[in-house]
Amino acid sequence: MKKLFALAFVALFSLSAMAQQVDLRKKITVTGSAETEVTPDIIYITISLKEYLKDGNSKKKVEITTLENQLYSAVQSAGLPKENLTINNLSSYTAAAEKKKNPDYLAGKQYRLKVTDLNKWNAIIGDVDAKGIAYTNIDSYDYSKIEALKKELKIKALKAAKEKASYLVEALGDQLGSVIDIQEINNESYPQPMYRANAMMVRAESADMAAPAPEIDFKKIKLNYTMNTVFEIK
Repeated sequence: MKKLFALAFVALFSLSAMAQQVDLRKKITVTGSAETEVTPDIIYITISLKEYLKDGNSKKKVEITTLENQLYSAVQSAGLPKENLTINNLSSYTAAAEKKKNPDYLAGKQYRLKVTDLNKWNAIIGDVDAKGIAYTNIDSYDYSKIEALKKELKIKALKAAKEKASYLVEALGDQLGSVIDIQEINNESYPQPMYRANAMMVRAESADMAAPAPEIDFKKIKLNYTMNTVFEIK
């Protein structure tokens, strides 16, 4: 008998606890969104330099150091910080060892350059020996004020959700209470750069041939934020 009373008490206690956990407040669930598009203003470009033989003569090699010095000087002349130009791959450091093993080895190095103006990029690449450029291509791009823009859009989306909830609740003669829950959903889109011509600038075949600057169509970065919110109804 005592066992039955104990089981009944436990069951009653459990039901009471469950009842206390049920949220009986009147609520409204709404979403708010905000979006915008921005043009990238930071561009990362891969540059690959490679030694070559003048007139096919193995004794007349244009060394990688010569090409590197040209690139460094061009970057400096364009007024860019030296930190904007970095080595892009570890294999570049194996060139010295390979050259010792094979005197005819043509060394190459890849760099990553950060620019904010494609006109400066055109000037830089124009100051480097065209035959020493294996290829260049756009690696990625970004927007300098992206974090501030994200914050602004999230606030706008949240305010839009609150405004929507307010007029819906007021239409029923009630008042909007405080927010109970907020969930953020983002739909950021970073499309790859599109080229009108070739996707790469290949090495020129003759010393007189200048490497053409890439013609690029940048698609805008699209930012879209949605806030799922739950408000209490007074």
